[in-house]
Amino acid sequence: MPLLHVENISRSFGSTRALGGADLSIERGEIVALMGANGAGKSTLVKILSGVLPADSGAIRLEGHPFAPQSPADAARAGVVTVHQSTDLVGAAGLTVADALLFNRFADRSMPFFVSRAGIRRAAQAMLDAAGFSLPLDRDFGELASADRQLVAIARALANRADLLILDEPTASLSGEESRRLFDILLRLRERGLAILYISHRTADLEAIADRALVMRGGRVVGTFSRPIDFSSAIETMIGRRLDAARPDARPATGPAIFEMRDISLRAEGASFDLSLHEGEVVAVTGVLGAGKSRLLQAIFGVTALAGGAMFLDGRPYRPRSPAEAIAAGVAMAAEDRHRSSLMPPAWPGHSLAATISLPHLAKWYPRGFLLGGRERREAEQAIAGFGIKASGPLASVWSLSGGNQQKAVIARWEAEPSRLLLLDEPFQGVDVGARRDIIQAIRARTDRATLIATSDPEEAYEVADRILVIDRHVLAPAAIGIAVPFAIQGISA
Repeated sequence: MPLLHVENISRSFGSTRALGGADLSIERGEIVALMGANGAGKSTLVKILSGVLPADSGAIRLEGHPFAPQSPADAARAGVVTVHQSTDLVGAAGLTVADALLFNRFADRSMPFFVSRAGIRRAAQAMLDAAGFSLPLDRDFGELASADRQLVAIARALANRADLLILDEPTASLSGEESRRLFDILLRLRERGLAILYISHRTADLEAIADRALVMRGGRVVGTFSRPIDFSSAIETMIGRRLDAARPDARPATGPAIFEMRDISLRAEGASFDLSLHEGEVVAVTGVLGAGKSRLLQAIFGVTALAGGAMFLDGRPYRPRSPAEAIAAGVAMAAEDRHRSSLMPPAWPGHSLAATISLPHLAKWYPRGFLLGGRERREAEQAIAGFGIKASGPLASVWSLSGGNQQKAVIARWEAEPSRLLLLDEPFQGVDVGARRDIIQAIRARTDRATLIATSDPEEAYEVADRILVIDRHVLAPAAIGIAVPFAIQGISA
């Protein structure tokens, strides 16, 4: 008897059918990968299993007993624990890392009524030791990077006595070393009999740990692949067509230099480097977590200050003191964590697809403060058509969209106005193969600007860029650092 058995589960949102008779089974002591394009039904299935949503029809059995959790807490009590891709609800600014780790225990009153800070730290450290992670317990949770927030979420989930652990893109913000540590932990948990449902778009993750892969399309499981998993066939099953060559034809940098950095230092103690981006060129910067990819883009966008050097945009000195100044100069940026930086909360009036696209352009589109919805809707309709966004219409809540469609909306907002330089920080994080291809096509279709992309995944860099640069210790360095691709990788010497 399987630990979890899902039979003919369906769920609709109005006229949109998210699940149309999904079936799957998971045994104890196995890691099952769940693959599928954005909008295939993965997130809806996970929400039903974790008690966020009820199913419209079908049956779920856990250890042979009916399972219909009414809330995530209800699911956790039954032994099903979920770690979602977004970590916004894991903690909040003002809480220490130790507080965030023990948040569930405070909420369910399993912690003693009187407890000292030392006692909190000891309990939190025990959780980290069990997970194999190292985090600064006294640091404010609001100051943590995405990777460390994810580690807090995973460590807290592992502290629960779970029978089934559901992980939604757990390595999206983790470095290679952190990912390997996580894999070691998951393999040990599997040996102890824990079942793991692992959702990821990274085939390297699935190849490392998955015993089986289930492929979803159109709200149903349409394929099962056992180890060794044939990922080419799995991806073709996922997108419903044969894979074409992913690598675009590299375009030579023959256009004029749009953006230049000369003798740049990102840190006071760091070496300097130069960078030049040309019209029509797509350049990717890759490197390990913490190497300085995001810091580079933030400095260009006016979020952080340079330690030294000069920047030029279209030959003129450029040194923005804020993102607003950068946008006014023709520089646009989509930041790493779309949930924290680009999307309005669902309770706010600006959470529709149309409002998401118009948000950074309000002062220009409505200089007198009168919000007329016509242009918003037109731009949203163009984005839906141009990016292939799956939405019921311009006024659909962006939070009702899948992760890939949310990311399309975030990038589409910068297509609504001309720009000279587009900065994209981890634009394919949590985005499936099909949506990634749509985004790449849209990015490369624009030849009137330069595009600089930061990504920790060399495979993504290979798929999108004309040139790939490597950043190491906050310095753009020669790219002979072990990234083997069948075209010339150009680096910039320090």
